[in-house]
Amino acid sequence: MYRFAAKGLRPAFFLTLFFFFLTISSAEPVEVIVVGDTQLKPVNDIISGIQETLETHFKIYSPDSVKGRLRDVAEKEDTRLVIALGREAVDEAFRLPPSIPVIYDLVITPPAVSRSNTTGFYMATPVGRYIDVIKNYLPAIKRIAVVGSRDLVKILEGTEYPQVVSYNVRNSFEFVNTIKQLEGVDAILLLPDAAVLTATAVEEVYLLSFKKGIPLLGVSEKHVKQGALLSLVFQPIDVGKQIGEKASRAMASKIDLGSIPPSPSREFALFINTETARQMGIQVPSELLRKAKKIYP
Repeated sequence: MYRFAAKGLRPAFFLTLFFFFLTISSAEPVEVIVVGDTQLKPVNDIISGIQETLETHFKIYSPDSVKGRLRDVAEKEDTRLVIALGREAVDEAFRLPPSIPVIYDLVITPPAVSRSNTTGFYMATPVGRYIDVIKNYLPAIKRIAVVGSRDLVKILEGTEYPQVVSYNVRNSFEFVNTIKQLEGVDAILLLPDAAVLTATAVEEVYLLSFKKGIPLLGVSEKHVKQGALLSLVFQPIDVGKQIGEKASRAMASKIDLGSIPPSPSREFALFINTETARQMGIQVPSELLRKAKKIYP
């Protein structure tokens, strides 16, 4: 950070100074390229987190600006690592030669990867994180139905939990029909599947939830606002810090990133709907309320 006393200095001086620093910065190799659409707030939040922990400077490109030519850009910049944020960015980064490490994020679940030297983070919240909250703060909820596509259940459930029963559904029709037939559970955990959670299906499931007296555990703040009991949502700034840390370690040790499995965020924002809790007869302890990022009354 440089500070200058403006008094007595002409605009031409600052213009000259600007191009001087621009020349210096453009001459330096760009060790890390970040590909992401900075018009999106989550992208900017992740970049803010990266800035806090990445131990080298980086340059940002939009997916459109490097479409079909990311390899040439990386070679020109003498890039040692690429961070891809979002599906378009990931598709471009996966075309790079495996000699260039890639770290991805802003995808719901880990994408299929055929290249080595690749790892990343994903936005979906693992089932285990919900189980931890329920066990520690809402012990009255003893049996949870997890409803989603087979692949999502496999990825996000990860392991078997004695209090969880899983239902695999392929579309919104099967989703609603499964909820209609549910018995003997104390909560329903949704999974982030766009083909299943259509607006019409979700609206119908909210009605079924209140009719049956079984609370929904959602996947977004919007779900809680609409009537779900609670949601755990990934934190872009925190995951950006994780990306910066992992990128710094990868460049320092030159490890194959493919040996590191993809992971979720370390931290999740908690959203709670206390009116839903009241209507369902669920006691939400004050300690859990204090942990919430936002409470919908």
